[in-house]
Amino acid sequence: QVQLVESGGGLVQPGGSLTLSCAASGFTFSNYAMNWYRQAPGKERELVAAIGITGGSTNYADSVKGRFTISRDNAKNTVYLQMNSLKPDDTAKYYCNARRTFTYYWGQGTQVTVSS
Repeated sequence: QVQLVESGGGLVQPGGSLTLSCAASGFTFSNYAMNWYRQAPGKERELVAAIGITGGSTNYADSVKGRFTISRDNAKNTVYLQMNSLKPDDTAKYYCNARRTFTYYWGQGTQVTVSS
């Protein structure tokens, strides 16, 4: 059974940091590119960060470049999103996604709220 389980969300003040984790199981993690998406209330889901199968290739949305870092540990079947200098606009539900050609898996999401 395929599972992607996100953790690490919560309430943080503006300027603070959080690290999200996504633990994968039920598929060959090292064969899949991994992505973090987010969706704020009333907005479409957007791609935040992406990482290739070896971790050597990463991409970020312009809105998070220089603040967020995606990484993966293929030995632990886990992908991370380090988020620094958080802003209220970063408030959203964050989803982990695994992708290989036309196969996609999604997690249930973890809420991140940036507020004073």
